[in-house]
Amino acid sequence: MSESRLMTTDSDHIVHRADIDALFDTYRNGFDDFDAEAIADCFTFPVTIWQFGKGNIFQDADDLLDNIEALLDVLGKEEIASSDFAIHACEMVGATAFVSVEWVQSRADGEEAWRFACHYTLILDSDDVPAIAMIVNA
Repeated sequence: MSESRLMTTDSDHIVHRADIDALFDTYRNGFDDFDAEAIADCFTFPVTIWQFGKGNIFQDADDLLDNIEALLDVLGKEEIASSDFAIHACEMVGATAFVSVEWVQSRADGEEAWRFACHYTLILDSDDVPAIAMIVNA
């Protein structure tokens, strides 16, 4: 895992690794609980999600909730019961972080259904906690 931090002149607005870990715990828990609103709360707006070779821009939580609910429907049909993640790279620069995460989603019997990587750009929101500003699904 690669981790670095560059100093900026605004020391009051620096993203911290513990806050990044907490964000991804909350994000994962939202998926495990099939809680679309908890997932949406992990984002800042507008947010861009790149998947299937196309970028989609969501202007607000209501716009994103439709996408999340459709994704949760797919996860339900595939009987996904849990999601686990590992952060493989985390570069923090001031109020921004770039994070590469490997996800494993499993069924209730423990069978691995999907393994994939996503790359995230995080920025501090108005409460100075990291929020997802962009996702690239790899």
